[in-house]
Amino acid sequence: MQYKIYIIVILLCLPGTNIFAQTGALQKKTGSLFSDSMVKPRMRIIIDNDFGGDPDGLFELVQHLLSPSVEIRAIIGSHLRAGDGFDPSKETAAHAKMKIEEVLNIMNLDKTYNVLQGSNFALENDSTAQPSDAASAIIKEAMRDDTKLPLYVVCGAGLTDLASAYLLEPKIASRLTLIWIGGPEYPELATPPPGYTTLEYNLGIDLKAGQVIFNKSSIPVWQIPRNVYRQVMMPYSSLLLKVKTQGKIGEYLANNIERVMKMGIKYNFNVGEVYIVGDSPLVLLTALQSSFEPDPASSFYVLRPSPFINNQGIYEVNHKGRNIRVYTQLDVQLLFEDLYAKLALFNQSK
Repeated sequence: MQYKIYIIVILLCLPGTNIFAQTGALQKKTGSLFSDSMVKPRMRIIIDNDFGGDPDGLFELVQHLLSPSVEIRAIIGSHLRAGDGFDPSKETAAHAKMKIEEVLNIMNLDKTYNVLQGSNFALENDSTAQPSDAASAIIKEAMRDDTKLPLYVVCGAGLTDLASAYLLEPKIASRLTLIWIGGPEYPELATPPPGYTTLEYNLGIDLKAGQVIFNKSSIPVWQIPRNVYRQVMMPYSSLLLKVKTQGKIGEYLANNIERVMKMGIKYNFNVGEVYIVGDSPLVLLTALQSSFEPDPASSFYVLRPSPFINNQGIYEVNHKGRNIRVYTQLDVQLLFEDLYAKLALFNQSK
């Protein structure tokens, strides 16, 4: 390993070979900020998120769009829980798809990606799928045999579309990895926050879908539970200085957070001066994997048997559960430094 490091150091010292230098205009087709000769895709991802709800998903989407080491195969707009305060309609997946298209339009990436609408409704039980274009796309991508790039489904919301895909075609279980933002704390690993709800927000979007993935499937899971995604706190000062100043997309992201802050004030809820950008670990665990022996090397997890999720959304011991990764600590500094730098480079390229 040392000789590789020496070679890199020597190359960085040679004129004209600084691989971290800005490389010019944005690559229109991929949204890449770097020369294609420097960074190439190392994995495929399908992004699945409730973009019509909490704006943290928009941050994850933009950062992934600016990450050339991932090949984005589809972007899915998924539904919210019925009656959700962010969007109480019955068309929340359709509205999420519209938000994706809004972001792509601002970034001049229209018609570049496969944008899909997930089901507008949760599963009725743990045996019946909610068919959708999104579920079909997951199956189609997972069953490909013409690529060796690993496939990750990165989800910052409910699990309806992946659970439906599994119920329709169980063979996908061995052909992808789920990275999921969701689920409550594990009692032996963390203490719940003050005033917590037993049913964690993302699991509550579709409890039956969570039961399909955890209780019935053998899909590999990397889980970022509530106590861990709450670590990703962005100061309002940084939002103003490092995000809002970075062109139209930076202003768009900041305005969406400020909209929630203003809503909180209106209803006498003081958000304070940090915001939990809880879906962004999906970028950290994919695009920002280590160079050698690729893995999210600067974040920490434990291996534990997948729990059985009961009808109250509480974990029960499942001695037969396959091992899943449960993340306990995230490299938030790496995550935010990458976001701020990519926004700045993207703004400079315009």
